Amino acid sequence: MVERYFQTTPIYYVNDRPHLGTAYSMIVSDALCRWHRLLGDDVYFLTGTDEHGLKLARTAAEAGKSPQDWVDESSVWFRRAWASLGISNDDFIRTTEERHVKSVDKFVQAIYDNGYIYKGDYAGWYCVSCENYYVEADLLEGHRCPIHERPVEWLTEENYFFALSRLTDELLAFYASHPQAVVPETRRNEALGLIRQGLEDFSVSRTSFDWGIPVPWDPEHVFYVWFEALMNYTSAVGYGEDQERFEKWWPATHHLIGKDIVKFHCVWWPAMCIAAGIDPAPTVIAHGFLLVGGKKMSKSQTNQVDPVELAGEVGLDPLRYHLLRDVVLGLDGEFTYEGLVARYNADLANNLGNLLQRVSTLVVSKCGGSGPAPSGATPLREAVTEVVATVRRSWAGYRPHEALEATWTLIGTANAALEATEPWKLDPGPEVDAILGDAVEVLRIVAILASPAMPGSSVEIWRRLGITGAPDEPGIAAPGAGLEWGAYDGKLTLARESPLFPRRQLDAEEE
Repeated sequence: MVERYFQTTPIYYVNDRPHLGTAYSMIVSDALCRWHRLLGDDVYFLTGTDEHGLKLARTAAEAGKSPQDWVDESSVWFRRAWASLGISNDDFIRTTEERHVKSVDKFVQAIYDNGYIYKGDYAGWYCVSCENYYVEADLLEGHRCPIHERPVEWLTEENYFFALSRLTDELLAFYASHPQAVVPETRRNEALGLIRQGLEDFSVSRTSFDWGIPVPWDPEHVFYVWFEALMNYTSAVGYGEDQERFEKWWPATHHLIGKDIVKFHCVWWPAMCIAAGIDPAPTVIAHGFLLVGGKKMSKSQTNQVDPVELAGEVGLDPLRYHLLRDVVLGLDGEFTYEGLVARYNADLANNLGNLLQRVSTLVVSKCGGSGPAPSGATPLREAVTEVVATVRRSWAGYRPHEALEATWTLIGTANAALEATEPWKLDPGPEVDAILGDAVEVLRIVAILASPAMPGSSVEIWRRLGITGAPDEPGIAAPGAGLEWGAYDGKLTLARESPLFPRRQLDAEEE
């Protein structure tokens, strides 16, 4: 049965260029979508840019441009970066687009008509970078933002407010009936803690600036950027404009976010959905920070790494593999160039690359270049069955590092089998054919299993094995399809070429 899978990412604020931290969110989301396409699911993958608010208005002014000109130019940075990183998104939404503005009008009107928005006055400490108010107790010494470590501003203005405090019971009931609504569990507990400690109504409009979507019933106000930006998830799938399309995708929603925006996505957003009369998204996946020198990589720090430049240096697939393999989804991960190179040499050059090169060379020398069919009874077949089951469970549980670890265990098992049987010492014949046929079959299956992380390399492995089609064809990982042992029928011409993953050295080693 074909399932629907609607994957979203945070929409990125266009005050600066993408960095490796934002790229990590995209690569994880992309890998999840690629896996679900392998299963044959109907996938819709959304990303985009957040283009309103005081911070952007100030950034544009500092650059001598209008806000619209600034966001038109800067949103292109993200489109180009994601294309360079092999991101397979189906849609890219901008919050300045007409489809978003129209949908926001309908969404907030529903909340207003249901009695959850009212007018009042607000005064408080405001961080322009966060586009968020803070209470005194949350600030660092010197009235500095706890996230950006910059001075906050005291703002007083007439606002519209969202009656969040009235939705405590509804939120608790939702989480009680959806125990897997937030993963990992620590983030679910964080959301529940925020709800149980007492919810306060929050401001949803501004009058101190005009770069935003006007409030439909009071155009002197524009919506607070977080409030309307969250609605990109519903506006992209037709809320208020195409009900059939909205109902197709909304029950299948999976939000991937960073752990620093749990409050917005796991408290505010489900409350807003309830207030508007729709069900909250059933799944939020919160990842940790990508750290450099022990600090979160962010635009306000000097520890940014350009993901496109890095991919150009070490290879796109090795970078994707490293981030998915070495950063546990849900936990913080420390990024170092040395760690990337170490993982590349250990897993790609020494294991996968070595297996591919060794098998290709032996098939050419022992089998005349024609790949033998796999045998029926072999320990490798049992290993494949076990690994495929583990990989399925791991992706279903949002644990890509475990899925890749299991896949590389299979590679290690295949390499060990070759070491044990030493086909390079045997004369051509049925015994060698069986050994090499099994190894080719493992490589075929590994190419499928690795394709969510390394799509380009997986395609190249198939080409070298002489297989037509592609390892990432939709449905190839469905039960009874391409992950079954024996799908490689043999007699295909293998290519013996230069190593797919030549070993890398650090600059210091090269000197």
